[in-house]
Amino acid sequence: MQDALDRLRAIALDLRWTWSHRADALWQRLDAATWERTQNPWALLQGLAHDRLAEVTAEPGFADELDRLERDRAAYAQDPGWYGRLPGGPRPERVAYFCMEFGLGEALPLYAGGLGILAGDYLKAASDMGLPAVGVGLLYQQGYFRQAIDADGWQHEAYPYNDPGSLPITPVAAPAGGWLRVSVELPGRQLLLRVWQACVGRVTLYLLDSNDLLNSPTDRGITGELYGGSQEMRLLQEIVLGIGGVRALRALEIDPGVWHLNEGHAAFVVLQRIREQIEQGRTFAEALDEVRRTTVFTTHTPVPAGPDAFPFPLVEPHLA
Repeated sequence: MQDALDRLRAIALDLRWTWSHRADALWQRLDAATWERTQNPWALLQGLAHDRLAEVTAEPGFADELDRLERDRAAYAQDPGWYGRLPGGPRPERVAYFCMEFGLGEALPLYAGGLGILAGDYLKAASDMGLPAVGVGLLYQQGYFRQAIDADGWQHEAYPYNDPGSLPITPVAAPAGGWLRVSVELPGRQLLLRVWQACVGRVTLYLLDSNDLLNSPTDRGITGELYGGSQEMRLLQEIVLGIGGVRALRALEIDPGVWHLNEGHAAFVVLQRIREQIEQGRTFAEALDEVRRTTVFTTHTPVPAGPDAFPFPLVEPHLA
């Protein structure tokens, strides 16, 4: 039974089930009520009684179905995809995609709307095409609000708590053991960021989390809520995404050939990379040229009210 549970967990942690529904019947077979309510196989397995698991694994056809799903995953992983079938020639070995939100499915509620759904579809398409991409985002303690409309037509907001144990993610291990953490300098203090990962088919999404006991109570709330808090909190989130995200990839020894910034929230990626180039001995002009050459920017909201703008007195202490 433990072997079956381990195999089910591997399938549940692969978010390919958010767009490939070949395993839906299996999850419904295990616990139809929980599956209908959550559409989250990882949470379903967390609450599955041992007696129920033993009962289902003993049913005729269950082992064959599990074998079929594992063969399907293996075949998908081994398929080179469109990118792998391209004719030879220089092309990026890795693309890093930075975004403030990722909408992969309701089981991982780290999105508000169109921007997040677009980012989630980017990772799904990259996986299907065999594009060697990684995503970088934030793990929020509360995703965007859930809406309810009362009898008078007024909107009421609820902010469900994202329990990391029920989300289909796992901690990233540091090379020397333990949980991988990266640090970012804030005025008068160091902020530590834990790194999580979500498996999106053949693509990995890395998520940064400030809710660490080693941080102050205030700093633990930096990744507290998507698009919440004051203007300074938004600035801190963007520093975490940009500077912390680059440092996380460096700690993982991932060296992208292309850095894709989806929306201006990820602008600090550019500053961190210029800083790295200068620390390696390049002039500012040389660093700027290299970063410009390897950066792609896309915007989802091309209107004046779309991008964030921060007053210089708010930004200056952080840039210093």
